[in-house]
Amino acid sequence: MNLLLLHCRPGFEGEVCAEISEHAARLDVSGYAKARPGSALAEFVCAEPDAPARLMKALRFSELIFPRQWARGQYLALPERERVEVLLEALAAYPTCGSLWLEVLDTNDGKELSTFCRKFEVPLRKALIKAGRLVEGGPGPRLLLTFISGREVFLGLAEASNSALWPMGIPRLKFPRQAPSRSTLKLEEAWHHFIPREQWEQRLAPEMTAVDLGAAPGGWTWQLVKRDMRVIAVDNGPMAESLMDTGMVEHLQADGFVFRPRRPVDWMVCDIVEKPARSAALLETWIGEGLCREAVVNLKLPMKQRYAEVRRLLERIAQGLAERGVKASIGCKQLYHDREEVTCHLRRL
Repeated sequence: MNLLLLHCRPGFEGEVCAEISEHAARLDVSGYAKARPGSALAEFVCAEPDAPARLMKALRFSELIFPRQWARGQYLALPERERVEVLLEALAAYPTCGSLWLEVLDTNDGKELSTFCRKFEVPLRKALIKAGRLVEGGPGPRLLLTFISGREVFLGLAEASNSALWPMGIPRLKFPRQAPSRSTLKLEEAWHHFIPREQWEQRLAPEMTAVDLGAAPGGWTWQLVKRDMRVIAVDNGPMAESLMDTGMVEHLQADGFVFRPRRPVDWMVCDIVEKPARSAALLETWIGEGLCREAVVNLKLPMKQRYAEVRRLLERIAQGLAERGVKASIGCKQLYHDREEVTCHLRRL
């Protein structure tokens, strides 16, 4: 079991390879990364059988930027019939697992396989439980079966506490019809990823104050108002009338990169289309000068060297805060609802 498989957004396979290779080199894990462009997956082939497990133990999945899911394991060819029996035989060498996820890749072929997986999961789950290979809710690792096709599957393992929150790393969020734009899902997903659910009532509390830079028409503002926060929406464009009618939003027509609040706020959020270095500097300023307690900012990515650019900007933010004597947690993830961008979250400590 010397293979680590990583899901990602199609087109970002190279970024995943660069990221996992950098971590492996730092941890002295020998191997190499490979990927086919547009495949929505990357592989890290280790020189030693136990290396993927060591690599996963040394890293926190939630702190990786571009991977959506990961699992250590091996590929298995499947026949047209008796797939369950073949899987049971192959899984005899695996530990007893505590949960089961059937996954596909985020491609057109993967979407077509979803129907097969939904039908196949019930008989497979029953067979695994009967054979003692699956004890749901038990202490064992999660069994992640990534179907490449109906005839090939990756038999993977990952700890439930150190892997994606959702199958394939894709949250099942429903677009609220009242929201002015689909971008509202970016902020909701960011909260799910960066804030433990049990802390929402404390860190996303009613009567908090927030600033939304580049707010129009109000997709992110809608999420803040939904949490009963009072929002200053900064944008030269018009805001949705439904948001203004709530009485919770003050709309200021101003440049989001120039605006500063009269008093510190709890949250600053920003989804302005701008060069990533400028957005990163804005993020550092707001957290560094104490203008907000927490912030979520999207960084639009360049065409090339995207992982290297993100790492450079995160290091610049960390260095700038250190020079100011400010302690803060820094998180960064390419979320499912992101496109050519990553989402950064900072919190003053």
